[in-house]
Amino acid sequence: MIHSQLALDLDGGSGIPDFSKVSAAIEGLSKATGAEARGAVFTRTEVVNFILDLAGYTEDQPLHTKRLLEPSFGGGDFLLPVVGRLLAAWRTAQGTGTALDDLGDAIRAVELHRETYRATRTALESLLKQEGLASATAAALADRWLSQGDFLLAPLAGHFDFVVGNPPYVRQELIPAPLLAEYRSRYQTLYDRADLYIPFIERSLSLLALGGNLGFICADRWMKNRYGGPLRRLVAERFHLKIHVDMVDTPAFHSEVIAYPAITIISREAPGVTRIAYRPAIDRITLATLAEALRASDLPKPAGAVRELTRVAHGSAPWLLESSDQMALIRRLEQEFPCLEDVGCKVGIGVATGADHAFIGAYNALDVEPDRKLRLATTQDIVSGDMQWRGQGVINPFADTGGLVDLRDYPRLRRYLEARRAAIAGRHCARKAPRNWYRTIDRITPALASRPKLLIPDIKGNAHVVFEGGELYPHHNLYYITADEWDLRALQAVLLSSLTRFFVAAYSTQMRGGFLRFQAQYLRRIRLPDWTVVPATLRLELAEAAITRDLNACNRAVARLYGLSHEECAVLGIPGK
Repeated sequence: MIHSQLALDLDGGSGIPDFSKVSAAIEGLSKATGAEARGAVFTRTEVVNFILDLAGYTEDQPLHTKRLLEPSFGGGDFLLPVVGRLLAAWRTAQGTGTALDDLGDAIRAVELHRETYRATRTALESLLKQEGLASATAAALADRWLSQGDFLLAPLAGHFDFVVGNPPYVRQELIPAPLLAEYRSRYQTLYDRADLYIPFIERSLSLLALGGNLGFICADRWMKNRYGGPLRRLVAERFHLKIHVDMVDTPAFHSEVIAYPAITIISREAPGVTRIAYRPAIDRITLATLAEALRASDLPKPAGAVRELTRVAHGSAPWLLESSDQMALIRRLEQEFPCLEDVGCKVGIGVATGADHAFIGAYNALDVEPDRKLRLATTQDIVSGDMQWRGQGVINPFADTGGLVDLRDYPRLRRYLEARRAAIAGRHCARKAPRNWYRTIDRITPALASRPKLLIPDIKGNAHVVFEGGELYPHHNLYYITADEWDLRALQAVLLSSLTRFFVAAYSTQMRGGFLRFQAQYLRRIRLPDWTVVPATLRLELAEAAITRDLNACNRAVARLYGLSHEECAVLGIPGK
């Protein structure tokens, strides 16, 4: 089946690729044994029924006259409830033809993993026979409905009124290179570090009939981060983001996931308002009631758990899905103040070596020339909120004038690196450029170590911002901020305040436990006044609040800095000025 699908469809896009390599890559994935490799996460029945309700796939509709697609049916979490609804609607409508005639076109469902395909097909035929269909009819419907292959490459005729499911969450590193190249040639949204669910959404949207609804539950990262930009633009230009349900900290799946999901209903129709709900309880009655409210022609008064926002999808910009008063505050600050990097601050990330166990160790024990090592700042050094260096160091193979040093000029460094050559030369970057086998992934610029900076770990519940006076080089797990004009202590107060968490939360995705990603792409969105307009008394107030780590004082000073009203302070959850 997989070969016939590829043969039919591989001559599109950028031309015929190396068929044998692409075919072999798909075949390998189809036999993968680990759930992680397949991106398999299983959705609870209550959530499946909620999504079907939101998409409008309900038993009061003539479902046998509609077409539904599931791109990755897995163990049948969506497929089997869909079939139950389809049969109930067909019987209510009292179809005049045979089950095969009336229902044969109603479903198309694809699954790559062979063993999963076989097991779910067996479960489907069993369900159909339990519903009173003859064995031959059950087998014939399974033949019509199900296919085993790669959804992103398989030919699918026509358009669909519904596309539903939980697309696979697979990192690019797990996709064989020939297959990834073929995906990239076909899907414009497979951008930067996008995971596999991104082209799944793109292709699913392309298959929607006019007025059709896509209902997916998947990771919400694409809605705000860099790699989701092309997909956000596609939705904004051609579709309507109808419903968004934030599922952070809800048990939507049968297993825990680190990056929490969202449910989105995207329709092929003119753009309009987006209805939003947040973190519902996962029980049948609550979800059924919420689905009814989200789909109602008019919101009840008061709206309760449902809110409406306009212009959520706007070009490739991140989707801001907060309440209207939070949105108003964000827009006001963005209009009145420049970005952090536009007022002389710089955001960066520390050094990635590709082999920390070889390049990093106790500073005093690194047996190299003194100018070939630097003191290293790590996340462990800043746990307390102050810099407490624990003695780690990093090897620096770069010359100050550019390029790598000549190892003949550094016998101790050469000895050190040669003793660890197997680990260092085995890295991907070293294999690509064997002559430069001893370089770190990121270039090291010693001047950064001697510059005062603020250090921020990636994942935290609140901003964890530590001042470092100019002695240490940051590790890859730390972001850093330097400033040409702003006093770093005053800037530290701003970054410690509730306003910074508010900005990062608006643009970042949340992780398990309510943690945020304090990444460079989000830190750069923070707005900051020019240092020259900050009064001297306020400069002192900000710096003292940071030095004493008095968060209430940070918030009070920041409220003055941005001219926050009493209502805006309330939005941030801080006392008024």
